Amino acid sequence: MGAVGQAGNIILIVSDTFRYDLLHGRFVVKGSVRARLKYLEGLSSEGVEFTRAYHASFPTVPHRADLFTGRFTFTHYDWSPLPRDWVTLPLMLKGAGYTTMMVADTPHILKDGYHFDRGFDGWVWVRGQENDRYRTSPREVKLPCSPWKLRSVETTVQHIRNNWGRRHEEDWIPAKTAMEAARWLEENHRERFFLYVDFFDPHEPWDPPEWYVDMYDPGYRGEEVIYPVYGPSSYLTEEELAHIRALYAAEATLVDRWIGYLLEKVEELGLYEDTTVIFTSDHGFYLGEHGLVGKSIIVGRAQGFAPLYEEVAHVPLIIRFADKLGVGKGLKVGALVQTPDIAATVLELAGVTDAGRYGVQGRFLLPLALGEREWARSVAVSTPSLARGARAGLRVTVTSGEWSLILASEDSAKGAEGVEETLIVDGVPRVLRPFGRVDTELYNLASDPRQERDLIEERADVAEELHRRFLSFLLELGAGRGVVEPWLRCRRLAQKRV
Repeated sequence: MGAVGQAGNIILIVSDTFRYDLLHGRFVVKGSVRARLKYLEGLSSEGVEFTRAYHASFPTVPHRADLFTGRFTFTHYDWSPLPRDWVTLPLMLKGAGYTTMMVADTPHILKDGYHFDRGFDGWVWVRGQENDRYRTSPREVKLPCSPWKLRSVETTVQHIRNNWGRRHEEDWIPAKTAMEAARWLEENHRERFFLYVDFFDPHEPWDPPEWYVDMYDPGYRGEEVIYPVYGPSSYLTEEELAHIRALYAAEATLVDRWIGYLLEKVEELGLYEDTTVIFTSDHGFYLGEHGLVGKSIIVGRAQGFAPLYEEVAHVPLIIRFADKLGVGKGLKVGALVQTPDIAATVLELAGVTDAGRYGVQGRFLLPLALGEREWARSVAVSTPSLARGARAGLRVTVTSGEWSLILASEDSAKGAEGVEETLIVDGVPRVLRPFGRVDTELYNLASDPRQERDLIEERADVAEELHRRFLSFLLELGAGRGVVEPWLRCRRLAQKRV
C-alpha cells in the first residue's frame, strides 16, 4: 500500500435507487426475462465488488450526507440543507491538491438551497428530474395512467414538462449527465482530480426510450404507471406490476449504457493507470416484493416508514482501483461495508492524513480488497434518521453475517407527537403517521434471502444479540441519550439497559 497518498485521480459515480440485484442477471422482470447491464458487469470484472454493502442513512439526502462526510449522520441529521459548518469531501480533497468537480442530475441535493455543491471547484446541475421547477410548458399534459395510481400528479406533470420534446437518446437526462462529465474529463484529465457524478435514474418517474422498454416487455398495451403510489402493491394488476419492473430495468439499462460511455472516455484518455473508479447507490426499491411498491408508505399527505429489507438496504458497490495500486481483477469481498467507508477510502487514497479531525467514522476498504483483513464490521446499520426519535413506523435494519434484524422500538407504532412533518422522500412536506403492522422481525439471509420466514420466536437469542450490538454501535458513534433511549425497549425483545 505504499502508493496510497499518491493514488491519483478518483471518480465516484452514484446511481440513485439502483438495486444491488440488478447486477449479474439476478433481477427478474418476468418469467425468464432478466435485467441486463453490460458496462457495470465489465466494471465488476475489472474491479472489486463488495457484495455485502449496505447504506447507512436513508434515503437520498441523508445518504449523500454520509457519503460527503464519512460519518453515520442518522444520529444527528435528517433530510435538510447541508449544514454550513460541515467540512465535506471536496473541501478535504482541496487541501490535498485536488481539482474537484460535481456533475449531477439528482435534484434534491441542489434545489431549494440544499447546497451539496458547496466546496467543489466546479459543478453542473443537469436539470429536469422529477419535481425540479424547471419548465412551465406545455400547459396541457396527458397523464400516462389513471391519476389515482400516481404518487403525485403534480410531480408527474412537472417531470413530463421538464423533458418535453425529446427525440434522440442523447436528449435523455442520463446521457446529458454522462456527456457533461466526459467533456469535463477531456478538459481536465491532466489535473489531479476528484470527479463526482450523480445520476438520479433509475429513480422514478420511469421514462426511458421506448426501445429500452421493448427489451423487457414488448407489446405491452396497458397503463404506464411511471410514478407509482408508495405502499401496498395490490392496486396494480399483475400485468401492470410486471410492466413497472420492465420500466425500472429499462431505466437501469439506460443508466448502464451512459456510465459505459463515461468509462470509455476514461479509457480513451489513458486514465486507468492512475484513476480509481467507484460505483454505488443510495438504496433500492420495492417492486412487488413484500407486497410493496416504493421505499416508504405514502397515503395522501401522510407518510410512514416501511421496513428496510434487502431490496432497499443492500446496495451495489464496485471499486476499480487504479492499476498502479496492484489490486486483483474480478474480486468479490463479502465483508460488511457501509456508505461512510466509501468516503474514508476516497480520503485515504488521496493521502488526506487528517480526516480524523473532521469526525470521519468510515474505514479504509483497500486492505479488504488486498486480502489484508485489518478490520471487520460485526453489523451494518441502515436506518432513516433517529434524531427525532422512533415514530411513524420507523424501523432500523441491523445486518450481520447471515442475519437481518428489522428492529421496531416500542414507540415505532405511535404517531408523531402533534403534527410533525417530514421532507423525505422527495422534499415535499408530509405528516408522519404509522401504517400497517409495525413489529420487530428476524430473518436468516443464508437460508431465506427473500426474507419470507420470520424467525424471531425460534431464534430470540440471535435477535437479542443483534439488538445489543446495535445499541453498542450507537454509543460508539457518540449518540446522545435522547437517540438511544427509544431503542432500549423494542417490540418482541427484552428491555435493555445502557
